[in-house]
Amino acid sequence: MTQFSIANIRQWLKTSPHPLARSLFALAKRIRNPELPAPKLLFRLLHGVYMAVSQLLGATLRIVWWTPLFKSQLSRCGSNLYLYGGLPYQSGPLDLCVGRDCRISAHSTFSGRTCAPSTPTLVVGNNVDIGWMTTIAVGSRVLIGDNVRIAGRALLAGYPGHPLDAEERAAGMAEHDHQVGDIVLEPDVWLATGVSVMAGVTIGRGTVVAAGSVVTHDLPPGVLAAGIPAKVIKVLNSTAASARKAA
Repeated sequence: MTQFSIANIRQWLKTSPHPLARSLFALAKRIRNPELPAPKLLFRLLHGVYMAVSQLLGATLRIVWWTPLFKSQLSRCGSNLYLYGGLPYQSGPLDLCVGRDCRISAHSTFSGRTCAPSTPTLVVGNNVDIGWMTTIAVGSRVLIGDNVRIAGRALLAGYPGHPLDAEERAAGMAEHDHQVGDIVLEPDVWLATGVSVMAGVTIGRGTVVAAGSVVTHDLPPGVLAAGIPAKVIKVLNSTAASARKAA
């Protein structure tokens, strides 16, 4: 009864046009959300101190803690690895190789298929960016070429994690081998925000995939692709020429 009465009073305060209700509601909001004076110069100085301390602490942790911990899980690591924001999450068996001059978000996830016949392999080339909340699920092999850019919330799905059959999923069975495949991102590929790449896909050199696209089939070199499923929108002349020259 008490809860019901309190709920009725709150509803009356929020919705009643009565002057008393309006005054009490305004008073309740001021009590719930108190504000202190904030002299601009003082708090700009305090904000600068806060940012400096945060950056110094983050840099110290990155150098003496996050990077050594991450490197201990790699089979090979090039120079100048930069982890920003913390330590990437790793799960399952995974042979992970990272080239030089790579930048990897702490909120990225690398996972290996637990029931694979051999250890899944993820090879990251040189000068690669792997963005915020990106997940790379390695079923057998994922190859990421030099100078690849992977924006935030991308998904490289080398394995699905579950079978298609509902009864098998309910029984906790793993995916079948035919659901698993390699993923290859050739050099200079750019995956924009939220791109998903499915198992068995190769994306050609210099190709750009627009935000939110789902890549279910191979894409040729030097094109702009978009959509669900991703289709070629146009040829990128400069990257197409570079791809032909490299070939």
